Amino acid sequence: MGSTEDQHPNPYTLPDPSSIQPLLSKPYPPSLTQEPIALPSDPDPDQSNYLQISYHSGPRPVKDLPFLILFALFVLSTFAFGIFASVSRNPDSSSVSSYVYDSNSTSCVLDSSLSTNHPSLNSTLSSSLIWTLVITLIISVPFVLSVLLLLKHFTKQVVYISLPLFIIVPILINVYWFVACTVDSSCSDLFPLVYRILVLVFVFLVIGVVVWIVVVNWHRVELTVNIIGVASHALWRNLGLFGVLPALTLGLVVYYVPIVVFLVFANENGEIVVRYKSEEYYCAWKQDSWVPAYYALGILTMLWSAAAMVEAQVYVTSGTIAQWYFSKDDSGPRRSIRNSLRNAFGPSSGTVCLSGLLICVVRVVRAMVDSARQEGAPGMVKIVLQCCVNTLLSAFDFLNKFTINFAAITGESYCTSARMAYELLKRNLLSAVFVETVSTRLLAGIAFVFSAIYAVVVSSTFRPSFCLQVTVLTVAYIASLLVCAILNSVSDLGADSYFVAAMAWVLLLVVLSYFVHVLDNVIDTVYVCYAIDRDRGEATTGMWVTEECKSSFMEMKWKKVHRYIVFKIDEGSRLVTVDKVGGPGEGYDDLAASLPKDDCRYAVFDFDFVTVDKCRKSKIFFIAWSPTASRIRAKMLYATSKDGLRRALDGIHYEVQATDPTEMGIDVIQDRAN
Repeated sequence: MGSTEDQHPNPYTLPDPSSIQPLLSKPYPPSLTQEPIALPSDPDPDQSNYLQISYHSGPRPVKDLPFLILFALFVLSTFAFGIFASVSRNPDSSSVSSYVYDSNSTSCVLDSSLSTNHPSLNSTLSSSLIWTLVITLIISVPFVLSVLLLLKHFTKQVVYISLPLFIIVPILINVYWFVACTVDSSCSDLFPLVYRILVLVFVFLVIGVVVWIVVVNWHRVELTVNIIGVASHALWRNLGLFGVLPALTLGLVVYYVPIVVFLVFANENGEIVVRYKSEEYYCAWKQDSWVPAYYALGILTMLWSAAAMVEAQVYVTSGTIAQWYFSKDDSGPRRSIRNSLRNAFGPSSGTVCLSGLLICVVRVVRAMVDSARQEGAPGMVKIVLQCCVNTLLSAFDFLNKFTINFAAITGESYCTSARMAYELLKRNLLSAVFVETVSTRLLAGIAFVFSAIYAVVVSSTFRPSFCLQVTVLTVAYIASLLVCAILNSVSDLGADSYFVAAMAWVLLLVVLSYFVHVLDNVIDTVYVCYAIDRDRGEATTGMWVTEECKSSFMEMKWKKVHRYIVFKIDEGSRLVTVDKVGGPGEGYDDLAASLPKDDCRYAVFDFDFVTVDKCRKSKIFFIAWSPTASRIRAKMLYATSKDGLRRALDGIHYEVQATDPTEMGIDVIQDRAN
């Protein structure tokens, strides 16, 4: 539960609702002063100028079919030539070293006297490593679930605790570098004191600019907190994604197996020929001329397939979360993951292939730029061009991420979805960057810290007292037994225990990084869904408040004819309306009883009390009620629309945010008032 006092205006509030531009394309309706029965029609007569964006739940037409056909041709060609390579391969290719030149026949013959010895493996190290990795993979499940639960229930606390680290860590590194370079004679000779001071001041200036940006855009940080919380709740309600997405990755690996086999067999297409060098004849392997071309085809097909599979996973994640977000109840739609899979590998498979092709091209170009940077002496023009190319490639990656989100939600083609993503970023680039940057850095930091702590535990030697402490301190008893088993398995390895611990750390880091990748895609989807709602007028800090809300609040404030007022968001008319009004004889218990257990509400309560000086006073409390059982979309709408209602209700003293009745009890109200 969080509560804030609002006796002074916030200097970092959003602009007036009338000046806010739409997130996507459709302009907001004019502000309303009377309670409407139906919204007035859009004043723009040409509705074709705007993209009508909404979730497409019905049958979807096939999009970007030419790119699906092109991808199928690449795959079929790879398999066809691979089968030919398997049939026509030369079995003697692996034994070229066993052939010697025979001067009598002027050809290469097999020398049976040569033999090969294979080194043996360290069985103790390999068994301990396998056991540790298996246990690490098992224990990674509660690790992931614990992080998800932490973000689901304590999003605001985690973000607000982690944000200072983005400032403190660079400051410590900057000071440490300055002191270490001053103490070290070689470094101090290389960098004079004036240069060190300039670098120190410059880094502090950069940190100051970052702090200023965060403070000025604090409302965007709050939006990020809300979106991370909603995304964590959405992923918790769709845990089936953790089974489907790895299954898709496993399917890609299975799909790769025959291609890799074909590439190996293609390398065996050729013949052993006689070569002459340095007045000596020897036997060498000569590949067929078509093998390099097939290698290029196979590698390109594998790269395109990998990129397309990544985009398909993003598509499935976005489609599943979007169905959940726009569902009518908290249980979510049935077979949402199945519907997303059917759309990703059905009507939108061409869009997925096109997105994968573009990402593949971007990766190849970026690899070429990085390779060119390492070769030759860098010049100023070359450095500037490389920076420009990398900036353009990063911008395209950023745009493509939102493009595939829109494609999964709307079922449109890649170009139309890219246009929607461009409209979103054009008007709200800072919000998108804040949501993307803060969430990604935060989740990556959590994954690194968890995996590092686990690696330290594994690298420790086995001690019964340590296992007893782990058993007492660990919440899950099974997890403590697994940790002790790992310690016991590596206790006799000596220096190799550090290698085993490093492998365990890498494996857990990979698992947590995959979790971060999935949650990051969920966050992007929630942000796009919020953008669609805001564009339709259903989630905005400039929420349209009816005149009834304002007049009822003024009557409670000045005439004392109401004890409390409950507000709700009407998703049909896109308005904040009065849900219930409590008479002057009703109390706080009546207000608490009027709040639904499975839906969100706003409420204002006029609390009369007597101070320690025997003075009667009255304070108005604003209550944001968001129970755990409410719909994910309702939580997002109410969280992001709260500021608009508060600005319309002038005279609120305190705010209370609650997810269960204990967080808004009368004792909480009394403590805040006193």
